[in-house]
Amino acid sequence: MVTVHEPLGKTVGPKTAKIFGEAFEIETIGDLLRHYPRRYQRHGELTDLASLRIGEHVTVLAQVARVTSRPMGHRKGQIIEVTVTDGVGSLILTFFTVRGNSYTRQLPLGAHGLFSGEVSTFRNRRQLVHPDFELINAAAAGTELAAEYAAELIPVYPATRKLPSWKIAKSVRTVLDVLDIGDDPLPAEVRERYRLVGLAEAIRGIHLPLDDQDRKRAVDRLKWDEAFVVQTALAQRRRASAALPAMPRPAEADGLAAAFDERLPFTLTDGQREAGLTIATDLGCAHPMHRLLQGEVGSGKTVIAVRAMLQVVDAGGQAALLAPTEVLAQQHHRSVTEMLGPLGQAGRLGGAEKSTRVTLLTGALGASARREALLDAASGAAGIVIGTHALLQERVQFADLGLVVVDEQHRFGVEQRDVLREKAQDGRPHVLVMTATPIPRTVAMTVYGDLDVSTLSELPAGRPSIATHVVPAADKPRYLERAWERIREEVERGQQAYVVCPRIGGDDGPGSEPDGDGTGSGGPDGSGPDGSALDGSAEQGPPSAAGRPPLAVLDLAPALEQGPLKAVRLGVLHGRLRPDDKDRIMREFADGAIDVLVATTVVEVGVDVPNATTMVVMDAERFGVSQLHQLRGRVGRGTVAGLCLLVTEAAQESKSRERLHAVAATLDGFKLSRLDLEQRREGDVLGATQAGRQSSLRLLTLLRDEELIVQARGEATTLVDSDPELVRHPGLAAAISDLLGPDQAEFLEKA
Repeated sequence: MVTVHEPLGKTVGPKTAKIFGEAFEIETIGDLLRHYPRRYQRHGELTDLASLRIGEHVTVLAQVARVTSRPMGHRKGQIIEVTVTDGVGSLILTFFTVRGNSYTRQLPLGAHGLFSGEVSTFRNRRQLVHPDFELINAAAAGTELAAEYAAELIPVYPATRKLPSWKIAKSVRTVLDVLDIGDDPLPAEVRERYRLVGLAEAIRGIHLPLDDQDRKRAVDRLKWDEAFVVQTALAQRRRASAALPAMPRPAEADGLAAAFDERLPFTLTDGQREAGLTIATDLGCAHPMHRLLQGEVGSGKTVIAVRAMLQVVDAGGQAALLAPTEVLAQQHHRSVTEMLGPLGQAGRLGGAEKSTRVTLLTGALGASARREALLDAASGAAGIVIGTHALLQERVQFADLGLVVVDEQHRFGVEQRDVLREKAQDGRPHVLVMTATPIPRTVAMTVYGDLDVSTLSELPAGRPSIATHVVPAADKPRYLERAWERIREEVERGQQAYVVCPRIGGDDGPGSEPDGDGTGSGGPDGSGPDGSALDGSAEQGPPSAAGRPPLAVLDLAPALEQGPLKAVRLGVLHGRLRPDDKDRIMREFADGAIDVLVATTVVEVGVDVPNATTMVVMDAERFGVSQLHQLRGRVGRGTVAGLCLLVTEAAQESKSRERLHAVAATLDGFKLSRLDLEQRREGDVLGATQAGRQSSLRLLTLLRDEELIVQARGEATTLVDSDPELVRHPGLAAAISDLLGPDQAEFLEKA
């Protein structure tokens, strides 16, 4: 007997195990058993050959319809062409051989078989060249078993040329014959409550299902395992965090936070008050706060963060606000300084009697300014320190860091957040992470399951609406001309506009380095919330529908300046500019000295220019759903309604055009976040984006399985409350270690 933790080679042999490792990183018995079939076929149902895509490695079930051979021309040997069919379409199997017509004997007319290879074309015919194959002999099953044989499900696995599907199936059967599954990780009471089969039955049912119901029972159970294991690990993390000591930072009735509230020129929304009260209560506790604050663009997250930071300052501590880009850090510094007024001018002329200091620390500061900022942080003179990744450097020290605020948290890796947190004296400051990218409920419970979540779903009263329209530039070039006319009209009325491009341009090109700002912003993989390049260029994919590279700022700006926007004051902003130039350009735009800002997605987050009413996004199909929603949120921030024009050359019936129309149809970021998730792999959401690891989810889908995840979270929380170390649940403890692995476990520990 073998267990799931043993090396695969012990059962299938070292040679086969090596191929599994090279092809799929499968090292153990458990890894193989979690390599689930991609789909299933029946002996009596042939593959739809019309659905095959060029370049795809496939395994198809088809019938031999024709076999021909011809000499290879000037070379010795034969070309054997075997035509297989699904009854409607056909596919050519091409073999080159010098050993006579052996393939004609191996593949007789009428035979059914599984054929595995990469789909290619030759003379406009789809083919598999030298495919692996395995014939299926229906007659061998016996007449009395014919119906059962025809209905039998054949698992089709993700495969490679060296490792076709049926060889994987053979290895799985070999393992199942000698498998000792061990302790079931799902408690018996949970299995009984939700009518779930045991783990051994589920593993056999997904690989060797008797029928569709058998397969469904197996999938239902294994989805529960994935949800329950992750939720248990997160429940353990929440419980451990609650047990850690931290310095309480209670609110003061007559402190800076209260004085700040009196200065606000508007009334907080109900949602802002509720979130603020929750955070204030958390900060007053003797264990560290770990809270996610999510909300629509313009919902007032920054105000909530400032109130929290001032509460910590009132209690004698400091707060650090970590922003992903120079532009956003500078924007935060300006806006926080303006909001605080005299309350943020401690030690300076005009400062209030009770006040603090707001310091900016970025990599772009000169030597003198940097020394002053470092001293402000280390001495405690600055109650609020705002910066980029420069805050993470070893020489940056704080007198008493009590709160870490991470803005646009998806731009940072776990390790980066952990570095800043360790700068607190006891290593346990309160942590508030913010995002303007709305998160579906199940993602919040899974990706951020160790955080408490506050959501700002309402916009401040009086916030104008934003109209969004798709501009089909290829179909109707007049529409694009009208877009430039509309910008001129807005400028003539005293308003301003953005024009956003996917690339910087100049000497870059498709596939070149993304538009960075020199701060090292981004997640572990250097990507933004959609997997797009950070701080500028969108995904560097194939040319546009017109066959050209994606539009670039440095190419479009002069064309606009000499053409449709000739009389307009244009500015250019991208991540390759020097930080002081970026800050100067943003100031000029905010002050009204620039009418139209031609930029990359460096303006995606945090840029607040109330007078900007119009945005034109070029090659909009190259941006993700959430990214477009973020960009759109840069306009309509004043008293005048906003307009966002999504310019595209994508075909009318394409998925890209459909996606753009979906963005145009709603301003509800939470609806769009679900659409965004539907179009992305689960691994993008769980593994790569947050920890730089491969996803642990194989069957579970965060949208379709929402009810299951909610149930699993409740069951996991109850179990961990009664058995925190899982002493009475060794199977579950082993499953957490096995499924998450040491890297993911470290990620959860740091998160």
